[in-house]
Amino acid sequence: MRNTIQFRTHQREELIDITEEVQKNVRNSGIRNGIVALYAQGATGAIMIQENWDASIRTDVVHLLRKLIPRGVWLHDQQDGNGDSHLKAGLIGPSETIPLIEGSLGLSRWQNIFFCEFDGPRQQRTVISTIIEDR
Repeated sequence: MRNTIQFRTHQREELIDITEEVQKNVRNSGIRNGIVALYAQGATGAIMIQENWDASIRTDVVHLLRKLIPRGVWLHDQQDGNGDSHLKAGLIGPSETIPLIEGSLGLSRWQNIFFCEFDGPRQQRTVISTIIEDR
C-alpha cells in the first residue's frame, strides 16, 4: 500500500515530526506486520529517526549540520545558493525503513520519524509511505 504525506515547512532548516501521519497510514492500511518504507521527495529534504522527548535534540541536529556543512561556501551556491542544503540532505539520506509489528511502528519509546527540511520554507513537501505486508 502506498500513500503520500504532504505538509508545509516554515523555516529554512527544521525537523518536522511526521510519526503520527505515518502511524495513521499504517492504521488505514489494515496491515499488521511488515515494513514501512519512507522516502522524502526532493533533493534538499531527508528522513531521520531521532528522539522527540526533548525538542532541543532537533535544534542540536540543525546546529551540528550547520557547523559541519556551512552555508555559502560550495560550488553549487553559484547556481541557486543552496549547496549546503543538498549536502545536508545527502548526508542524512532520503529514506528510512521501519518494522511494522502487530499494527504499530517498531520504534522505541523515544524514537520518532522526522522530515528534515534544509531548503525551506516550502509550500509543499512530500514523503512517500509504502507499507509492505509480511506473508
